[in-house]
Amino acid sequence: MTKLVGGQAVIEGVMMRNEDNIAIAVRDPKKEIQIKRLKLHIPKIKIPIVRGIINLVYMMYIGIKSLNYSSSIALEEESKKQNPFLSIIILIIGLGLAIILFKFLPLGAAEIVDRNFEINNYFYNIIDGIVKIIIFIGYILLISRIKDVQRVFQYHGAEHMAVNAFEHNDLENVKNYSIVHRRCGTTFIFLVLFIAIIVYMFIPKYYSFGLKLGLRLLLLPLIAGISYEILKLAGKYENWFFNMLIVPGLLIQKLTTKEPTDDQIEVAVKALKVVI
Repeated sequence: MTKLVGGQAVIEGVMMRNEDNIAIAVRDPKKEIQIKRLKLHIPKIKIPIVRGIINLVYMMYIGIKSLNYSSSIALEEESKKQNPFLSIIILIIGLGLAIILFKFLPLGAAEIVDRNFEINNYFYNIIDGIVKIIIFIGYILLISRIKDVQRVFQYHGAEHMAVNAFEHNDLENVKNYSIVHRRCGTTFIFLVLFIAIIVYMFIPKYYSFGLKLGLRLLLLPLIAGISYEILKLAGKYENWFFNMLIVPGLLIQKLTTKEPTDDQIEVAVKALKVVI
């Protein structure tokens, strides 16, 4: 049985992981590939949805840690000790902006439409979801104009190519494989946006704005857990139902991945070989 691997693009590099190990490969300013190895310590929980929530929280932590490491290598700042308070402030600001962009604004848009047209609960939540998707795609299009982000998207493509090649037992021909992957985080985010529309339909629109916003935030872990399980099944079973669910996410991956250079593919393969 082929070992399950996944990864993430970082600054000038790629993070790869399996069930037990993590490898972060980064190309430094001297064009050398630096590799950091870490052990995974995710609790082995088999309860559906709950395991997804725990896994996602832990992987968010690992993702931030990988980005911090890659920036220290790529920008030659490894010797500088990072201020933990600054990292916390940046994280809080990021979470605040995410809540405004993906919770407050879409809900506000649905409220405005409802006040003018008196729509039912289903259309209310569909509008909320559509606005979220538009903001998400708009955000990707906006940041994709930044040169450094374009390079991250290239490493994202390299990560997918390496994983696809590994899953076909063909690491010698990585360049022949797609920059799109079924279990990508981009597809996961789209699933979260889609599943949220369904779950939020159980929240009556006549609740106060603050209560609706609060309930949406409280239900996020449940939505993320459900989305995790769907993505896990979609990676295991390729049939019309799961294909239908993940196709929009695969299309959005066309925006978050770009064709990598040979040097970038080399970095992705180096990271992958450490964890396999």
